[in-house]
Amino acid sequence: MTRPLHLVAVSGGLQRPSKSAALADHLLDLVADQLPCEQRLVELGQLAPQLAGAVWRSHLPETVERELAAVEQADVLVVTTPVFRGSYTGLFKHFFDFIHQDALIDKPILLAATGGSERHALVIDHQLRPLFSFFQARTLPLGVYATDKDFADYRLQDAALIERARLAVHRAMPLIEMARQSATADAEEAVAA
Repeated sequence: MTRPLHLVAVSGGLQRPSKSAALADHLLDLVADQLPCEQRLVELGQLAPQLAGAVWRSHLPETVERELAAVEQADVLVVTTPVFRGSYTGLFKHFFDFIHQDALIDKPILLAATGGSERHALVIDHQLRPLFSFFQARTLPLGVYATDKDFADYRLQDAALIERARLAVHRAMPLIEMARQSATADAEEAVAA
């Protein structure tokens, strides 16, 4: 029996509504159109007060622990962040500092970012890929970068960006399907044991 894919998105947006969260939602929906999944969006801006000042994971409240566990137990991750001073937000990095260093090994991760202009588009390759390489995750082939002009009322409006997002998910599907099959096999093995 095939279980639904556990698909988790992490948005590093600091406010609500957020263009990063809107982009994450769009990418979640594109994956869900291809495969049955359980979706979850982790909005770091909503967790900021609970993360502030925490140095050790054991000091975090249960609400943050649940979100960290969801990320660690996901079959596939979508991560989005606004660009802040040439990189991901400090809150985004702080959250991932609490993720166990082996929790994301071989996990497919779709990378995305938002910024005020095209000049920050390389944040995906220069900042996000190295971060998730540390975790030994499988960053998916195409990243998705959106600028402020690509949105209207926090919804994607630019046809080229919408096509880029569709293509990123399409090219990721073989790795996502492998993750789903592996998760199903693990679940069946656990039931048999």
